[in-house]
Amino acid sequence: MSLSVKLKKRYGDFLLDSEFECGNEVLALLGASGCGKSVTLRCIAGIDKPDEGRIVLDGRVLFDSEKKINLTPQARRAGYLFQQYALFPSMTVLQNVASGVREKDKSARDALVDDMIRRFQLQGLEALRPRQLSGGQQQRAALARIFASKPAAILLDEPFSALDSYLKWQLEMELFEMLKDYEGSILWISHDRGEVYRNCAKVCAMDAGRTEPVRPVEELFRDPITVSAARLSGCKNIVEAQPSNEWMTAEVPSWNRSLQCSKELPKTKFCLGIRAHHLRQASEKDVNPLVCTLRRITDDLFSVILMLQVHGAKEDAPLLRMEMPKELWSPQPCGSDLTLSIAPEDILILK
Repeated sequence: MSLSVKLKKRYGDFLLDSEFECGNEVLALLGASGCGKSVTLRCIAGIDKPDEGRIVLDGRVLFDSEKKINLTPQARRAGYLFQQYALFPSMTVLQNVASGVREKDKSARDALVDDMIRRFQLQGLEALRPRQLSGGQQQRAALARIFASKPAAILLDEPFSALDSYLKWQLEMELFEMLKDYEGSILWISHDRGEVYRNCAKVCAMDAGRTEPVRPVEELFRDPITVSAARLSGCKNIVEAQPSNEWMTAEVPSWNRSLQCSKELPKTKFCLGIRAHHLRQASEKDVNPLVCTLRRITDDLFSVILMLQVHGAKEDAPLLRMEMPKELWSPQPCGSDLTLSIAPEDILILK
């Protein structure tokens, strides 16, 4: 089972240009708010119509601009879990679940609804309406309705965006258990990198309407290729660089210094990414020493965030961010000088 998407749609000055494939797996579309993730889902579901392109699900053409094919949302069989679940407010849980059933035979319909009620642990809630349900119960009812329709794909549009962290964690675990036996394509839309890393096998980064190549989740977080993907993966320090005359050594003009890398570098300008937790206090044997002045100290929940100015850096150069567990931090006042280092293998080479 697979989903193939290639579409373009313009909204004023914004151009959505999405292209990816999803097999029998959970694929994340990861991007900042407004990058086009939800619009992509709406085009797949048939709620919005692309200007051009082609969408194919399990060999069925859902949309083809050249062949004038544009199936209705009902005919596409894509189960769409909206951010607010979109349960019918005037219907009971039983009626909401039954509304997704395609079976025409009454006994078959009733049996399927009963199965969904049991499967999603909705027993005893059948007569209640959405406003009488907790967030978790609403989510289970919405998923039961989706599964009752026997979807060929499941589309999850930021399912936890409006929840507090504790409830989000509970529902995330429940959702993962409900989806793990599903044999089909699952698209998971999110701007939360932790959520994506925990639940998805592959990820497609999106930036300003454009998709990047699909990659395994671990690979994107370990070695992002572009500046936008690095930012989405949580990299806080990104600086412009250029190749030097020395092998695998990059010049960083804004810092007025060079850094030794572990990979062959592009021949033109590029960027370097340094994760805040990869910086450490230098020893005599370390390469890439960075003498910095401590400018700001911020206590986070379980870590300390240090903002540092690299010695010799230009005035407009951004401060370097370093993070460490609180128990490893030996308090020092702002204005102190620290010598840090970054291992060559921890430096990201970015387009």
